[in-house]
Amino acid sequence: MNAEAAIDIFKTLVTFALSVMTPFLGVILLVGLVTSLIQSVTSIQEQTLTFVPKLIAGAGLFLLLAPWVLRMMSEFAVQSISRMSTMGP
Repeated sequence: MNAEAAIDIFKTLVTFALSVMTPFLGVILLVGLVTSLIQSVTSIQEQTLTFVPKLIAGAGLFLLLAPWVLRMMSEFAVQSISRMSTMGP
């Protein structure tokens, strides 16, 4: 395997990881922003009020997106395994 192939594999892996994690990070960021805004308006400074809604939103989104994530991961695994045969010496 040469350097270009290794860089291409790494680039593909990073792109795949970002595409899978972006919806989760976006929703958790939005929930954290809304929770912080509510806390600042009501002057409630409880740490669990920021953690619990993010946890619930992340878990709910995972349940909704689980089929999509599994399909993306299986397609990526099949693609990676099929590329292994072309990387031989």
